[in-house]
Amino acid sequence: MPAQKGKDLLLEIGDGGAPESFAIIGGLRTKTLSLNTQTVDITHSQSAGGWRELLAGAGVRQASIAGAGVFLNDAEAQTVRAVFFAGEARNWRVIVPGFGTIEGAFLVANLDYAGEHDREAAMSLGLESAGALVFTAEAA
Repeated sequence: MPAQKGKDLLLEIGDGGAPESFAIIGGLRTKTLSLNTQTVDITHSQSAGGWRELLAGAGVRQASIAGAGVFLNDAEAQTVRAVFFAGEARNWRVIVPGFGTIEGAFLVANLDYAGEHDREAAMSLGLESAGALVFTAEAA
């Protein structure tokens, strides 16, 4: 994957409709996608050379998304706030340029607001996967 513009990494929230429609969460200055797998250690006394052995495909997989910036409009702010307070697992989509798209259910794990007296009010949010995710590779 060659170098890409960070601003092209997009975070979108689904409306829950059928078919589902997604809206960009605008104003995010930083966005991070983390994909993780919990490992299952099966090392035993006869493990070759005493090296750790892991059981492939056995760990719990999870994704986390973080973003920070400013909301561009009231509709976005209200949607994210409502999903947080409802504890709702909503479909989200993250588009990573040069990589692909990851889509699935996420919970808003944290929603933070901050401000300095001489700057704009800012927000940050953290999402945690709440089910199976679908990866679609970017077409070459």
